[in-house]
Amino acid sequence: MEKTLVFGHKNPDTDSICSSIAMANLQTKLLGEEVVPCRLGEINEETKYALNYFDVEAPKLIEKVEEAQKVILVDHNEFTQSVDGIENAKILAVVDHHRINNFQTSEPLFYYAQPVGCTSTVLFELFNTNNIKIEQNIAGLMLSAIISDTLLLKSPTTTDKDKKAVEELAKIANIDLSTYGLDMLKAGTNLDKYTEQELINLDAKSMEKDNFKYIIAQVNTVSIPDVLKRKEKIEEEIKKVIKEKGLCLFVFVITDIVNSNSKAIVLGERTDVISKTYEIKDNLAEMPGVVSRKKQVLPLVEKNI
Repeated sequence: MEKTLVFGHKNPDTDSICSSIAMANLQTKLLGEEVVPCRLGEINEETKYALNYFDVEAPKLIEKVEEAQKVILVDHNEFTQSVDGIENAKILAVVDHHRINNFQTSEPLFYYAQPVGCTSTVLFELFNTNNIKIEQNIAGLMLSAIISDTLLLKSPTTTDKDKKAVEELAKIANIDLSTYGLDMLKAGTNLDKYTEQELINLDAKSMEKDNFKYIIAQVNTVSIPDVLKRKEKIEEEIKKVIKEKGLCLFVFVITDIVNSNSKAIVLGERTDVISKTYEIKDNLAEMPGVVSRKKQVLPLVEKNI
């Protein structure tokens, strides 16, 4: 029997990877047959830290799915962010915490989404609703995902449900939240090993609205000036992507996780979408207090298109 595949978005972050593993674990227990977690890209350093800490193997890499392949989507629903061939796959379920966009199916499905800080918070509720015990290592991964997406509960996307989930998952995983959380986040700020091309694709999400194609990418750091030392080469790589994909806009957000501020390299024909709110000098926008792509940057772009 063909196995059902679970995966998050392209250029996966910690929530995308950990939610895939947690959802596969939940579905395997509910269905009594193996459901396979997958990934649509390379794993970043922050996620590697979490997987190594809780001794969990990384999901297998896939690049496309065949027609009628049974799949479950986590941490995304937009086809532009999903696997090649998704339009012809049989989507059984979606568990997410993002807006619904560019998504349709020919058959009914299970769709469960909430406006919370992380997909793993939604999964925490699904485990409890179905009376499925969360194993220690799975709890650790789910906790890691919430820490990542909410920047240790400091992001404006954080809700009371995220806080409750974190409290319970930390107990199950038997870890000190502050110590582990800071260590994991810091592991993800080591950007020196990446080329400029890899850097702008680490956590890049492709979007489209009314033929307006754009990408918002984001990296976390403890030193924005260190990243900006590579600004010229980063801009060269961004311009290549804009030309290759026919983008109107590319926003590369560099977020200081210590001081909760961002600067963004903004390029494309429609930089006015950003400059209406933030002054841009030498392709660089100062974004004080901005840490969330989903709640602060994306709505801004959508409003100003």
